[in-house]
Amino acid sequence: MKQRFRDLLARNRWLKWVPNALTLGNALCGFAAILYTLQVYEKMMYRDGTAGLEKIFAVSALMILSAMIFDAFDGYAARLLNAASMHGIQMDSLADMVTFGVAPATVVAVMAHALNPLLPRQFMLVWCLCAVYLGCAALRLAKYNVHAMLEKKSSEKFSGLPYPGAAAAVCSIIIFYAVEGGPERQILQRLISFLPYYAAVLGLLMVSNFQYQHFGKWIFSIPRHKKRLLIVVIVLGAACYEPALVALVLINGYVVWAPIAALAVKLGLLKSPSEAHI
Repeated sequence: MKQRFRDLLARNRWLKWVPNALTLGNALCGFAAILYTLQVYEKMMYRDGTAGLEKIFAVSALMILSAMIFDAFDGYAARLLNAASMHGIQMDSLADMVTFGVAPATVVAVMAHALNPLLPRQFMLVWCLCAVYLGCAALRLAKYNVHAMLEKKSSEKFSGLPYPGAAAAVCSIIIFYAVEGGPERQILQRLISFLPYYAAVLGLLMVSNFQYQHFGKWIFSIPRHKKRLLIVVIVLGAACYEPALVALVLINGYVVWAPIAALAVKLGLLKSPSEAHI
C-alpha cells in the first residue's frame, strides 16, 4: 500500500503543491476578510447611520474562521504527501500572520470606529490596543518558526494562546453580536465597546507562558476517551439550538481556562501540568 502511494506521488508531482495551495487558501481568506471589512466605509458614506454594518463584520469573521479549515489541513497534507519543508513552514506562518494577525486587528479597529464614533484620543487608543494584538501575533509566530527550525518534539500543550484561538475568540464575539441583534441591544453594544481591550488581552495571552490544550490532538483522542465523546455529543446538541452562543462560550472558555488553571496551581488547588511547547 505504501509503495503504491509512493508510486502515485512519483507519477503526479503536482500533488506536492497541494499543501501550498491550502496555505494560499488560508491567506486569501484573510485578505478577503480585510477587503470586505473596508466596505464598511463605503456603506457609511452612501447610507444614513450604521444599520446593517454588523452583517459585514459577521461575514468577515466567518471568512477568518473559514481560513482555519485550510490552516488545519495544510500541515496534514504536507505530512501525508511527504512535502513538508522549511519553505512550507515559513509560508504557513506568513499566511497565518495575514489571517489571524492582520485581519482580526483590522476588523476590531474598523468595527470600533464604525459602530462607536470615536474622538481622536479614543481612536488612537483603539489603534494602540489593536497594535498590541497584531504585535503579539507576530511575536507568537516568530516563536513558532524558531521552534520548528529547532525541531523540538511537540506535546499535548501549547505555551501561550495559539493564534487561531485568539482570532476565533474575536470572531465568536462579532458573530454573536450580529446574530443576536447587537445594534438594538445596549448590553451587546457595551460588549463590542470592550472588544479592542479584549483583543489586546488576547495578544498578551499569545506571548504568555500559560499552558493551553492542543485542540487538534484533543479531538483526535476522542475515540480513546468516552467522557470526551460524551462532551462532544452534548456540545453538538446544544450547538443545533444556539450555535453562536455555544461558540462564544466554548471558545472564550478555552481562552480564560489556562489563566484560571495557572491560578489554581499557584493556590495548590491543581497539580502543575507538564511542560508545554510552542
